[in-house]
Amino acid sequence: MTKTASISPKAQAARAVLAPIAEDLVAVDRILNQELSASQSPKIAEVGHYIIAAGGKRMRPALLMLMARALGYTGTVHQELGATIEMLHTATLMHDDVVDEGMMRRGRPTANARWGNNVSVLVGDFMYTRSFQMMVRIGNLKVMEALAGAANVLSEGEVIQMQNAHDPSVDESRYLKVIERKTSALFVAAARMACAISDATQTQEQALIDYAKALGNAFQIADDILDYSGDPSQSGKQIGADFAEGKVTLPVIYTLQETNSENRRFIEEAIRNGHGDFEKISAVIAQTRAIERCRQRAHEELNRGKKALSALPSSIFKNSLIELLSFVVERES
Repeated sequence: MTKTASISPKAQAARAVLAPIAEDLVAVDRILNQELSASQSPKIAEVGHYIIAAGGKRMRPALLMLMARALGYTGTVHQELGATIEMLHTATLMHDDVVDEGMMRRGRPTANARWGNNVSVLVGDFMYTRSFQMMVRIGNLKVMEALAGAANVLSEGEVIQMQNAHDPSVDESRYLKVIERKTSALFVAAARMACAISDATQTQEQALIDYAKALGNAFQIADDILDYSGDPSQSGKQIGADFAEGKVTLPVIYTLQETNSENRRFIEEAIRNGHGDFEKISAVIAQTRAIERCRQRAHEELNRGKKALSALPSSIFKNSLIELLSFVVERES
């Protein structure tokens, strides 16, 4: 007798949120695999399929397709766009893992850990440029502007983050400047692309852009909380990896504001050196209200996103967009 794998409550919640576009998400994965299989290089197909098979949340295509449907779109181009934005996103993750020397992602070895930096960068380049080929095939100038603009902003965000590394003076404003470029940019691109293929009014487009920024910010703040309070078996993240890379994220920023001078000096020195007693640092963070403040900050973004959606007509897709905000803030992985 075959045992049915149990599904966690969080996984069930995610399925419920995405249920209105379940078939669209299946189509996105099919298109991604077709694009990779079309490569003349077996190595590109091998590495690409490995990365795509890792799954992930497919947040960006899901967002794009929910928005398009919420705006009344009834065609299938949104599936191609979903695959296009996911292809670009995956390429950026591969490049990030090389820059950050990341060894694990989504609970599996990264491409650079398995095949080395050279292969990982080049396959990332292939996926990056293939996403632009896919975009051009669609032939919508507004789509091209949205995705090309996001790609440029993403690169800028990576450089700003690199400049901020190992700098304990990074404050909330500088932190937001990075995440608005590295995370929210593709969420905003998804909104613009959905509007480009739909009959969206200017008011609706601005509302969805505002929603996308709020969702992206909330998503990244929640992700940064996991670096200090998450379960690696659930999140697939290496706990403490961000700190080891010298990234000063919101939990650390709030901790430095709240802790005593001795702990502050200890953490600042660890940030500068790129190493330290992570267990002690985590204990200091837990002793402050830093994680609670981060959750409050994420909920501020959640409320801002919900308010923006008032510009959309009622639908099951709008309901999913509302639920998506709560899901990303309260997630454990």
